[in-house]
Amino acid sequence: MPRRRVLLLAGLGAVTAIGVPVTIALSTGIPDFAPTATLTGHTGWVSSVAFSPDGRILATGSRDGTGRLWDVAGRKSIATLTGHTGWVSSVAFSPDGRTLATGSDDNTVRLWDVAGRKSIATLTGHTGWVLSVAFSPDGGILATGSDDNTVRLWDVAGRKSIATLHTGWVYSVAFSPDGRTLATGGDDSTVRLWDVAGRRTIATLTGHTREVFSVAFSPDGRTLATAGQDNTVRLWDVAGRKSIATLTGHTRGVYTVAFSPDGGILATGGYNTVELRDVADLRTTATLTGHTGTVETVAFSPDGRTIATGSDDDTVKLWPTR
Repeated sequence: MPRRRVLLLAGLGAVTAIGVPVTIALSTGIPDFAPTATLTGHTGWVSSVAFSPDGRILATGSRDGTGRLWDVAGRKSIATLTGHTGWVSSVAFSPDGRTLATGSDDNTVRLWDVAGRKSIATLTGHTGWVLSVAFSPDGGILATGSDDNTVRLWDVAGRKSIATLHTGWVYSVAFSPDGRTLATGGDDSTVRLWDVAGRRTIATLTGHTREVFSVAFSPDGRTLATAGQDNTVRLWDVAGRKSIATLTGHTRGVYTVAFSPDGGILATGGYNTVELRDVADLRTTATLTGHTGTVETVAFSPDGRTIATGSDDDTVKLWPTR
């Protein structure tokens, strides 16, 4: 049996143990899933989606300059958050669900009281578009990435910047589950890992050949998934600082990647479609089709039963995972 086939059947754990990076294409003959709902109301690209920690609310950010809150069960908009003067590129809930952070191309980050549906702070300091926001697992720090070539760390309680990490144009930021490491992806085709406490780079991961649009840690923190304009998704062994798999098959770029809460499914979004893969063996288990534009963002509900996707067709769709 060919060595590549042996590795594929052995699964991701074996691939990691052997230390040999593999390239795995999308499977064929995969069933399509139908969305359970299409949420409309935005009048511009939907660039970011995020579920509240209890799964009851979905937050979305759009190029129409607004954020929206949706009642997931009722499939309806319950609030429109206005105040940004540019498109809302990224949204993230705090771990306790009380606060929503939004980043915008008006160079600011806003914090919102979710229950009160109102802005409670505007964080300034970036001199370019804020493209990604992420809370640390304990909610104490907010990381923001910008095209001003910096990542900023903010003290959430004090509403102030506490560190500036110099890098390139940053599209995506993500904290590891233990909060000790921050991953960033940008326009220089690299992925950087940062020691949050020490405010320093601890690794630069190379392999992508174009911009890195999305980074996501697995729930156990051992694996990092990254998506890029080079039409690939890469999986990295975080401890070993090395690539362990390259997933191909998307065309026209891969813009978003996310792990399910149990770590069993990897979702990747690109032109019109989302692919779901079984993380154990990296085979494609479903293809989500229905958007008429590029899928810019994807998120799993906390219980792992629903996927939300946002697209440049101005819509949000909800899908079952099985």
